[in-house]
Amino acid sequence: MESRVQEAAEPVRAPESIILRVALLSLVVNIGLVVAKLALSVYSGSLALRADGIHSFVDVVASLALIAGILLSTRKRRDFPYGLYKVENVVAVIISLLIFFTAFEIAMEAVTGDITAQPYGGWVLLIVAGFIPVPFILGTYQVNVGRKYNSPGLIADGRQHQMDVLSSSVVFFALLGQFFGIPLDRIAAFIVALFIVRAGWDILKDSMKPLLDASVDYDTLSEIRSIILSDPTVSRIRSVTGRNSGRYIFVEAVIEMATPDLKEAHQASDRIEETIQRQIQNVERVVIHYEPEERMHLRYAVPLQDREGRISGNFGDAPYFAIFDIDTRENRVERQDIISNPFTDAEERKGIHIAEMLLAQKIDILLMSHSLSGRGIGYAFEASGVEMRLTDAATLAEAIEDVIGRPGEEAGAPAR
Repeated sequence: MESRVQEAAEPVRAPESIILRVALLSLVVNIGLVVAKLALSVYSGSLALRADGIHSFVDVVASLALIAGILLSTRKRRDFPYGLYKVENVVAVIISLLIFFTAFEIAMEAVTGDITAQPYGGWVLLIVAGFIPVPFILGTYQVNVGRKYNSPGLIADGRQHQMDVLSSSVVFFALLGQFFGIPLDRIAAFIVALFIVRAGWDILKDSMKPLLDASVDYDTLSEIRSIILSDPTVSRIRSVTGRNSGRYIFVEAVIEMATPDLKEAHQASDRIEETIQRQIQNVERVVIHYEPEERMHLRYAVPLQDREGRISGNFGDAPYFAIFDIDTRENRVERQDIISNPFTDAEERKGIHIAEMLLAQKIDILLMSHSLSGRGIGYAFEASGVEMRLTDAATLAEAIEDVIGRPGEEAGAPAR
């Protein structure tokens, strides 16, 4: 069995700079939201607005962790031959834990905290209303970029921002109620905490799968299978597996090739690997294990001295050839014929004529008492994928017994 590994040549890829730029944008926006929300919470005395400001501060921490994760994930060290791509998943897990902690603090303050509402003008409501679409627009942009470049950290950060729309809306209605003297602040703060918990759970769940080497999604595996089967040399797929590591995918496949030529199989393997990396985004490494096609039936040829079945020691002068088929699954003879050699008296190209005759019989293995390697006829058989196997048997019956008496794997071995 042969194995080929295809790796990306570039140590740093263009998507890293794009993802980093989006993460920096998220950081700047979050810092602005934190400052504005906390300042307004002090002015209005709103616990819900303070909770939303704390939530935005967690977003700042998350953005910083995301940036650190992106920078670390591009590094390669001898101690980590598969890269540090999973750092992004670790960062996403840390973000989710921070979210849980924040939700707990907000819920506790909503239940036991001392809330002192203060009168404020309608302009506060307008500013808070203006906050609502900002995280949604930013989050949608982050999720789209994260999906395009398969960045779990960016997707996690974007989803968290999208959830901010709900919490900001709840805060707005709490402030609206407070403006008209309706005490909704504690309830709103508790609802914001529940939104935060749900966002944290979604991030934690999606981030743990790659850390546990969960398989890539079904659609991606199906596309990889289709690419492999589209190659004309592939006869069967034994297995295809893929796993995520950060935003990158590692693929491994075991396939059967309908060619006995190792050079041709090697070229086909390279071709399949290149196609997968070209058509499937963010594939970091492809490992193809290829094996010759498993043959259920093998056809043997043996040169004979006579019809009684004595094996000839001279391939070109053998007056007869025995042709027999072996069922490799049941390890038994299915068919046996003896054909005459019409080229025994030929003066020129005798061996080539015999080779053409046997190749027309579609033989897989030629049994002989002497090697044909290094001779023109030997090259003809090798070029056609026919295995030339030496035998010590004196008769056809002994040769057949030797073939079917072998272990199943060797007896059914394809031509090399």
